[in-house]
Amino acid sequence: MLHEELWKQLLELDKKQTAKRAKCQYTPGPEHFVVSLLNTDYTVDLKNQKIFSCLQKQDANFLEQLCILAYLINAKDIPLAENLVKAESFPGGEFFFRGPHELPTAKLETTFGDDPALLYKAAKLLNAEKCDHGDTAVKIPVLARLPLVFVIWAADEEFNARASILFDQTAADQLPLDALMAAVNLAVDALIETS
Repeated sequence: MLHEELWKQLLELDKKQTAKRAKCQYTPGPEHFVVSLLNTDYTVDLKNQKIFSCLQKQDANFLEQLCILAYLINAKDIPLAENLVKAESFPGGEFFFRGPHELPTAKLETTFGDDPALLYKAAKLLNAEKCDHGDTAVKIPVLARLPLVFVIWAADEEFNARASILFDQTAADQLPLDALMAAVNLAVDALIETS
């Protein structure tokens, strides 16, 4: 079974408190949570230890399961700081977000660098809102307490396209760094798929 240790941790938690912390629904019979990830609702079936999308009844993939389980375990009932920061500013982030864990900004630059307006169109399906950064920027609620901001600067004669991924200062309170990285990858892939 995927993420056996995370399931074990989740099952030991108070279910109503977990739902309150994670801003999600909990139903006692049969026991399950409903968690929204990238504008898709997922059922977290506690008895069978399965996660699947509510509409398509399709099993969540490895990264989706990691994000949802880690979020249910770690989420904190705190307001957003409304202060955007880079991933490197989180404790341990300077070392974690390197090499294989480097943020996938190159994918964003390739997909949206020549036409940043495409980012708005792609992000609409993800319940995004526009932001005032770069040439184009959107804020996407990846999870109820985890918005991510994606910024694109268009390519021109002097400079290549640039992309940036920014986090609310509370992001590392809601997810550990590995699950935060998974959330970023899922969001970037969703943006590219809908573009």
